[in-house]
Amino acid sequence: MVAHRGREVTTAVDILVVGAGTTGLSLALQAHDHGARIRVVERRREPFRPSRALILHPRTLEVLRPLGVTDALLERADTAPTAHLHLGSRVVETRLADLALPDTAFPHLSLMRQMDVETVLARALADRGVTVERDTELIAARDDADSAVAVLRSRHGTEEIRCPFVVGCDGPASTVRACAGIGWHGRPYAEEVVLADLDLGGIATRADAQVFAGRRGLLFLFPLGEQATWRLLATRASASGPGRNFGQPGTAVPQAELQRLLNDAGMKARIERLAWSARVPLQCSLARRFRRGRLFLAGDAAHNYSPATGQGMNAGIQDAVNLGWKLGFVASGSRGESVDGLDTEVLLDSYDRERRAAAHRRLILTHTAFWAEASTSWIPSWLRATAAPRAAPAIPALLGRRRLVAEAIRLVSQLRVNYRRSPLSVEGIPPLRGAPRPGDRLPDAAVSVRGPAERLHGLLARPGVHLLLQRDAALPPDALAAPRVTVLRLMNSPGRGLVAVRPDGHVGFRCGAADPAGLTGWLSLIGAAASPPVRP
Repeated sequence: MVAHRGREVTTAVDILVVGAGTTGLSLALQAHDHGARIRVVERRREPFRPSRALILHPRTLEVLRPLGVTDALLERADTAPTAHLHLGSRVVETRLADLALPDTAFPHLSLMRQMDVETVLARALADRGVTVERDTELIAARDDADSAVAVLRSRHGTEEIRCPFVVGCDGPASTVRACAGIGWHGRPYAEEVVLADLDLGGIATRADAQVFAGRRGLLFLFPLGEQATWRLLATRASASGPGRNFGQPGTAVPQAELQRLLNDAGMKARIERLAWSARVPLQCSLARRFRRGRLFLAGDAAHNYSPATGQGMNAGIQDAVNLGWKLGFVASGSRGESVDGLDTEVLLDSYDRERRAAAHRRLILTHTAFWAEASTSWIPSWLRATAAPRAAPAIPALLGRRRLVAEAIRLVSQLRVNYRRSPLSVEGIPPLRGAPRPGDRLPDAAVSVRGPAERLHGLLARPGVHLLLQRDAALPPDALAAPRVTVLRLMNSPGRGLVAVRPDGHVGFRCGAADPAGLTGWLSLIGAAASPPVRP
């Protein structure tokens, strides 16, 4: 650490993470566990409250599992949620647990406040010796060819950092994105969300979640309030036109107006205490790119969605897990050998190619869903207020078709996301038939490794690359020399093929018989062949 005219230039950091929400904390954990030295800064003095996100999807729990945090998360979550859907005078009960998802360890939606997710992730990071530096603001950042330069301001003064990478997890008004000169595609919504924590009379305090569909939009009540029993979330036409601080709680909503929302929804309950409220302007936007040189974007800094289908927190965490291992491999490898080669650029560019395409598809999904649940034009209004109540008697039968519901959850939770067109998805020679294709998510399954059957995802719940050998496959000699690779032989899988699984749970390489050159090339491509051992 060297002083320069009142500033300090720090070089003992590989990745500066800007923003300590769920995206930034997840990225810091993933990069740290794959060999990087991390620093996390957050401009807010205290964690952001109240929580806006309330749902964790199955795929999000899967990608967090190797970081050792899922047990703590599930302890705080409602993993057997029940919602009562009010369609006019009809009420339909919907259970969102024990879904027909046999290929995941988490066949349910989990109701959980964002504040609880952040608490678990921050504690895990602190256990690794990394603390969030609060009240520390990024003033400027730039790509300087062979490194990134960032200027920070805190109560201790101004500091300049030179490090390999800066990642902006700093929300819709991202400073990193502005400094990188990366623009947006998108537009604001004419509708907004109203949030409030309140105590209600005329409803049981331990009641399940309630959903009301009406001509003016949807109204949700979750028993997850932070300052009162209930969290209210309602969609409505914006009272003052499109806002500016998209996704951020704005002006308060008067109690009388909230009571009117409840009355219009047909709910016979009265507000006994209003703890807080806010209107939240919304936009659907996508950054034109997720990387410029050594500056990266993740989460809300890279994409903004409506709250429909609960994508925001989940998409950000999945961005973070995708990017974190790649930066970790490059950063830790650079301390042992040069990384100024084509392979490094291919690996770093793959983040934009993989996650921006996935974000674009989610944008279409959430935009369509939000139109159906919030638009006040005549078609969606008629669907909510007239068609849905008439169809209510058929809904239990539809929900009883567990596979149909499961397919919807697969789509919403990103279990169907694949990276088949990624340069990191490589088919060996000869190809392996009957296994997930390169780029696909590896499904969970019962496998036999040392005796009784075990669940595959449980065996892979640690950082690094996992090489799965079929029963009669030859062990590639280079695999034993790659310190970031764990080798498992699946005794209940006949054949001579192998599958290499990336740290984020996607298949990276497969072949139907020994292909040492192909495997070695793929390990070099992702930076696993020459990296130091994974930290415990």
